[in-house]
Amino acid sequence: MTVNTPVDVSAVRAIIIDILELEDDELTNTSLFIEDHGADSLGAIEILSRIEKELGVVLPQDDLVKLIHLDAVLEVLATAERRQP
Repeated sequence: MTVNTPVDVSAVRAIIIDILELEDDELTNTSLFIEDHGADSLGAIEILSRIEKELGVVLPQDDLVKLIHLDAVLEVLATAERRQP
């Protein structure tokens, strides 16, 4: 079941900045993880994994290809399922 999940934007930014080893001002809502920040497929998997773990959501593996920039991550998270306790 898909629901509207409140998104903690600052937590998501912090995860992405940490994994991609960026300065805060380097990450914009539309800067591309691969092209602009040199991320590889492992970085995208790490982002997905950390978001699931730290925010308590479940993201389908199919959504991995959608995670190209911060706005896309936030869009996917808005419809993510909460992990069952």
